[in-house]
Amino acid sequence: MAMAVLHSTEEWGARFGMGARAAISVGNFDGLHLGHQKILRLLAERARASGQRSLVITFDPHPLRLLRPEIAPAMIQTLGQRLAGMEELGLDAALVLRFDRALSQVSPEEFMQRILVEGLSAGTILVGENFCFGYRGAGNVKLLSEYGKAHGFAVEIVAPVEIGGRVVSSTAVRNAVLSGNVGEAIPLLGRAFSLSGEIRAGAGRGRQILVPTLNLSPEQELLPKLGVYATESVVAGRTYFSVTNVGTRPTFDGHGVTVESHLFEFSELISSGRMEVRFHSRIREEMKFSGAEALLEQIGRDIARAKEYFGEVRGKV
Repeated sequence: MAMAVLHSTEEWGARFGMGARAAISVGNFDGLHLGHQKILRLLAERARASGQRSLVITFDPHPLRLLRPEIAPAMIQTLGQRLAGMEELGLDAALVLRFDRALSQVSPEEFMQRILVEGLSAGTILVGENFCFGYRGAGNVKLLSEYGKAHGFAVEIVAPVEIGGRVVSSTAVRNAVLSGNVGEAIPLLGRAFSLSGEIRAGAGRGRQILVPTLNLSPEQELLPKLGVYATESVVAGRTYFSVTNVGTRPTFDGHGVTVESHLFEFSELISSGRMEVRFHSRIREEMKFSGAEALLEQIGRDIARAKEYFGEVRGKV
């Protein structure tokens, strides 16, 4: 059964019945990295074992977008992508709460009573050890656990996932992507960082210099550091090895950042449709060349390096 996407506790009652018990986790879950996956898989397991419905509460937009916009992070995924990932993890429902001024001023006690107890009949709550909530983040796992004992729900604190002695977090993923070290994001996410969106028509220069490309208009806010990457591109359900430039096309005095991919063994002439680009390894900085001929020579070297990378990593190409 498809995961229900809800926007109020009233919708929860209407969908699953008033008083239906919920196993709940709360958070932004941006990127759905391995730490998030651990919590949500445990949530689904606990719900099935106890006869409850598994529910994740998340927020749109990110709270910092309202409270501290100057430090609000670029989101790794869109809300739709997060929800799709949650559904793949087997959750029954997601409650997306609009994070506005009124919600930002709800006290921890009001959040627990009005939303968790009265609205959702919480039976079990799973959160990370650094979880905080309510007005100015005043609520913590100690307060949540004490309130649960008094109001009939159990609280399970889930230990973080560590890789190489480093805690997996959305911040760690962002730092890896922003620095261009996209390979470092792979073990944190359990997959390659990716951009997806619509293919758009470009200026046609790629085909003029004999290296056809597809131009992606990404939906995500977070972009890798400008440069050239070994990637995989997914078009019409098929995956192709590729080389991707994220940059401003300085050789042609371009303006604005573009995401432009050359797909290996792909010759179709298309200028629309969906596309996903998965980033595996950074090849080089973006550079300005003397002209199209010098650029074409460098693209040839970039393609060779990307093929070498995939050949070493996967034994292919």
